[in-house]
Amino acid sequence: MSPRMSVVIPAHDEASVIGRLLHGLVADPRSAELEIVVVANGCTDGTVSVARSFEPAVGVVVIAEASKIAALEAGDAEVTTFPRAYVDADVSVDVPALLALADALTRRDGPLVASPRLEVDTADASWPVRQHYRIWELSDYRVAGHIGSGVYAMSAEGRARFGSWPRVIADDRFVQQLFPPSERETLAGHAFTVRSARTVSAHVRRSTRIARGNLELPAELQLATEEPARARAASLARRVARRPDLWVAFAVYCVTATVPKLLARRQMADRREPEWARDETSRAIA
Repeated sequence: MSPRMSVVIPAHDEASVIGRLLHGLVADPRSAELEIVVVANGCTDGTVSVARSFEPAVGVVVIAEASKIAALEAGDAEVTTFPRAYVDADVSVDVPALLALADALTRRDGPLVASPRLEVDTADASWPVRQHYRIWELSDYRVAGHIGSGVYAMSAEGRARFGSWPRVIADDRFVQQLFPPSERETLAGHAFTVRSARTVSAHVRRSTRIARGNLELPAELQLATEEPARARAASLARRVARRPDLWVAFAVYCVTATVPKLLARRQMADRREPEWARDETSRAIA
């Protein structure tokens, strides 16, 4: 059987979590409809051994450079099929969700880029982190064709919109901004799960890296237009204003969403190299 979709999984030191993802995929009999390739990049732990334990159902490519972008490039060079999904090693997603993406992206007049619905697992997170995500769920970023943040897929036509992967931090933001909302689709009936940071300090570190990645995206790499930041903030404030039960959470969100942006701008002004800033608290829980 020829695969219906290729799945590229970049992985840098993900031994603690990648087994969970791969086991969930290969345990499904329909995983034969997927071409799954893990690209271990610059790993110093047991990521390669864990991934190879799932061969031959999973292909494994090893590169020396610790770079997600280099891993995406290597994955594209290895896999053979479109549509093509790009999946972070620390998320939880199932085969039906991936095959639903394949269906959407091969549908006549279908989207060029698609993603399952993102669910953030905050069960083990601290109170301020949980309040942050209560408000984040209402933001324009979430309600207006959100793509990525762990899983996204493109048709052959969509992937042809750019050549080599640009050397950016925010690959998912880059991909989303290549396509206007009319060319995106978020699958309401399928979801993938990302664990939130457990502590406020871990949340701020991770969010600072994300904010810096978004700020560093060159204007020419962003084709889709969106409302100015002030208009998006006003829109969110209006939604919250109608719900007094969210006012305390909104006050927390104003801090947890603003501080990372300020720190990211300071890093850029000081010309500091971006930190890896991976959240180990969610991986420890996993």
